[in-house]
Amino acid sequence: MTKIETGVVIKSTGSWYHVLNSDNTIAECRLRGKFRTKGIKTTNPVAVGDIVDYEIDTHAIVNIHPRKNYIIRKSIKLSKQSHIIASNMDQAVVIGSLKNPRTSTGFIDRFLVTAEAYHIPGIIVFNKIDLLEDEDDLNKIILVYENIGYKCLKTSVKDSINLDEFKNILSGKVSLLSGHSGVGKSALINTLDANLELKTGEISDYHAKGMHTTTFAEMFKLDDNTSIIDSPGIKELGLVGFEKYELGHRFPEIRELQNECKYNNCLHLNEPGCAVKRAYEEGEISSFRYINYLNMLESI
Repeated sequence: MTKIETGVVIKSTGSWYHVLNSDNTIAECRLRGKFRTKGIKTTNPVAVGDIVDYEIDTHAIVNIHPRKNYIIRKSIKLSKQSHIIASNMDQAVVIGSLKNPRTSTGFIDRFLVTAEAYHIPGIIVFNKIDLLEDEDDLNKIILVYENIGYKCLKTSVKDSINLDEFKNILSGKVSLLSGHSGVGKSALINTLDANLELKTGEISDYHAKGMHTTTFAEMFKLDDNTSIIDSPGIKELGLVGFEKYELGHRFPEIRELQNECKYNNCLHLNEPGCAVKRAYEEGEISSFRYINYLNMLESI
């Protein structure tokens, strides 16, 4: 009888998967063909973070355990398909910067909305604050997010600002770390463990955007209770599997008010008796959050 081992996928490089076992050894496994014909609509049937069973002698993955959650986005090359960035995480951390490169609140909100859809707590880290002449604009953005319940942190690797706090946020959890290329994600991760030595990229002067240094998502175990999943730099985050009427549920400040709207199926556009539109006009809902909501609604 074939012996079966269970482990967690820590790296995917196309057709090969690195699986970490309970004894901290790593097996290189392949997917048994039948998984490819099950009508899975994602480009990757197995994702980093998945718990899998594989045959010890053949290293063939024979079972994927049910996922408690996952973060998904539209595939860049195959727009009709989607790509699972990672699965089975305790929290999702989006890392951004206001300068060199600038991360838009639209990107941050798409990430948070995707995390909300799967009930994954979202955290925002604003890195490279050493590049800012003053932090007034950043503090205003942070105030908006903190007021609706998101934890925010300002960091700088260059000036060693809040690096211990960054480590504390991740302690005892499985965390997905994501963001545009060039925001300093790899440099931040390297501060967690000197042995990681992740490659850091230069900023392209022409586009003021980061050059991709991470090509595949990968999980790193920091200690027995703490793991991080480093994902490739994401240019855009296309929403997957959303209906227009659901989108408001993924914005905490809209979710809080929408029961006061006159109509149950209110999209908070120009409907009469809309409590959300009224709150926006009275300044109770941030203008950039509401505009980002409208842009997402249009894209669905």
